[in-house]
Amino acid sequence: MSVPTTARRIRYGSATYDLVVEFLYTEAELLDERRHEEWLALLTGDVRYVMPVRVTTAHTLEGSTLPSMAHFDEDRYSLEKRVARFATEHAWAEDPPSRTRRYVTNVRCYEGPGDDELTVKSNLLLFRSRGDLYEHDLLSAVRTDLLRRDGDELRLARRDILIDESVLRTQNLAVFL
Repeated sequence: MSVPTTARRIRYGSATYDLVVEFLYTEAELLDERRHEEWLALLTGDVRYVMPVRVTTAHTLEGSTLPSMAHFDEDRYSLEKRVARFATEHAWAEDPPSRTRRYVTNVRCYEGPGDDELTVKSNLLLFRSRGDLYEHDLLSAVRTDLLRRDGDELRLARRDILIDESVLRTQNLAVFL
């Protein structure tokens, strides 16, 4: 998903921009505090959550993803199952749980494809540590979100995550970006 070149930009400081930033900050807080059930409430019923595989190409960043491969390509059902698994003893990738801090920056908002939709690009830096290990993970990405109005609230209808690395150095990727 990309921002159409004809999309009207929503300016910093507008009520809509402030609503978007509040949504992104609230979402980051819920995920950092492992309040996954509350996070699920921010998603639409038809949500898609996608992180394509990044590849290195010569002389350009265009076409640097593999459209037929993804680290994950999830819908509402699979996201709910991932959240439910965190509450079991079978979530080995998150035992002990990750300590995370999400830094959301460079938020740009545009009118979306639908009347009640917004396209939002933001940068994400995720710090993650686990247990008593000295090593930590830093993951950097750009996210393109489709947010849909639901009354006075916003809901996440789609998230495309383009990680800045072509080779992930983390042992697992069980956390949400």
